[in-house]
Amino acid sequence: MNYDLIVIGSGPGGYVAAVKSAQKGMKTAVVERENLGGICLNWGCIPTKALLKSAQVLNYMGHAANYGVVAQPAEADITAMVERSRGVASTMSKGVEFLMKKNNVDVIKGTAKVKPGHKIDVVDAEGNVTEYEANHIIIATGARSRVMPNLPQDGKHIIGYREAMTLPQKPQRMVVVGSGAIGSEFAFFYQSIGVEVTLVEFMPTILPNEDEETSATIARCFKKMGMKVMMSSSVEQVDIEGDVCHVHIKDKKGADVLVDCDVVLSAVGVVTNLENLGLEETGIAFERGKITVDDYYCTNVPGYYAIGDVVHGPALAHVAEAEAKCCVEKIAGGNPSPINYANIPGCTYTTPEVASVGLSEKKAQEAGKDYVVGKFFFKASGKATAAGNTDGFVKVLVDKQSDEILGAHLCGDNVTEMIAGIVSARQNGLTATQVMESIHPHPTMCEGIMEALEEAEMLRK
Repeated sequence: MNYDLIVIGSGPGGYVAAVKSAQKGMKTAVVERENLGGICLNWGCIPTKALLKSAQVLNYMGHAANYGVVAQPAEADITAMVERSRGVASTMSKGVEFLMKKNNVDVIKGTAKVKPGHKIDVVDAEGNVTEYEANHIIIATGARSRVMPNLPQDGKHIIGYREAMTLPQKPQRMVVVGSGAIGSEFAFFYQSIGVEVTLVEFMPTILPNEDEETSATIARCFKKMGMKVMMSSSVEQVDIEGDVCHVHIKDKKGADVLVDCDVVLSAVGVVTNLENLGLEETGIAFERGKITVDDYYCTNVPGYYAIGDVVHGPALAHVAEAEAKCCVEKIAGGNPSPINYANIPGCTYTTPEVASVGLSEKKAQEAGKDYVVGKFFFKASGKATAAGNTDGFVKVLVDKQSDEILGAHLCGDNVTEMIAGIVSARQNGLTATQVMESIHPHPTMCEGIMEALEEAEMLRK
C-alpha cells in the first residue's frame, strides 16, 4: 500500500495532479468518496452548462421566426433537460475513469484522513479502514454549498446547487439568493424555461466580482427577460407553510418585502471540505477555512500539499488544474513558474456570457493607475448582428504610459471563448498595440477586442 504520491479528491485539481504524477513516472493513487471528476464534472461546471445549452435552444426556438424559420411553439421539459445534463456528467466522469486506467493510477474508493508519517486512512462504504503510505500527499478535497443560518437547506424547499440541477418538476416561482456565477446562471436558466424568478443580491450590483458596467448590462438583460432583480437586499428569513416558501426580504430602501415561491435556491458561496480530514493531528496549518501553502502548494509539514478550493485563491476549476500541474512538477524535481493570480480569467455562462481578466475600473482607480478605456459595442458587429444577439461589449483598460493591458471585460455571445487570447497576451507581456496590430479574422466577435484596443490607442495619444 505504498505510493510515491496519493491525491485526496478527484476534482479538476485532483485528477489532473494524479495523471501528471503518473506521467512523471511516479506510482500514484487517487482517493475519491463519490464520483470521479469531483463537483465540477458531476455537480458543477459541466452539467450546468448542459442545462444552460437546453435553455439556449429553447430561446432560439422561441425566436425562430426572427431567423425565417417556422416552428411549433416550444416547451421546456425539465425532466428531459435534467436527464441530458446527468448524461453529460456521467460521460465526463467515465472519461476521467478512462484517464486513470490509461495512466495506471489506482483509484481508491472511500473517505480519506491524513495522518502523521506520510500516511492516510481510508474508510470505505462498509466502514472498513485501510492505511496507505506515500512520499507525497496532495489534499484536493474541494468545497460544497455554504449553508447560512437564515437559509437552512432541507433539500426540498430551500436547496443548494445540487438539488437545483435535479429538480423533479419545474417550479412556478423561485427565489435565488446570491448572484455570483452560480446564482446568476441558475437564475437565468430557470427564468428561461418559464419559472418566475426573483434574484436577491446583498451587494449593490449582481455579479459583484465583475466590472460594474458588465454587472449593469447583465442586470438589464435579466430584467428584460422578466426576472425580478433585487440588489442591496437581504433575505432575513424563510417561513415554510405547506408547499409555499414565504421569503422575507429587506430591500435597498430598508423596506420589508414578502415574496412567495415554491423553491428557494441558496447560492451564497461555498465552504471548503476540511472537516475530519486530520489536519490538526498531522499539524497542517490552516486559517479562515483554507490550508496555508507556499508558491508551490507545500504545506508547513513536509510531504503534504494542498491545491484547489482548499487553498487561498479563486475557487475555479481552471485554477485548480494549474495549481495541480505546478505542484506535481515541483514534486518531480522541476522548476515551474509560480501561478500569476493577477491573470486568472473568470467566466459566467448566462446569455449574454461574461468573461474578464485583470483589473476592473474600480480596482484600477484604487490602485492609482493612469489608464484609458477602450470600448466596442456588439451592436456594431456584423457577426453579432447576423447571429441575432447584439447585447454586450468589449471593454479594455490600458495603461497610458506602458501600454499594458490592465484588464479586459467582455459581455456577449461566446465571449468565454475569446478571453483566453487576452490572458495569453498579458501572460507573455504583449502590449495593447501589439495585440491590436495582430490581424483578427472577419467577421468574428473577437474583432471587438481589436476595435476596443484601437479606441484605447487613440485615447492614449
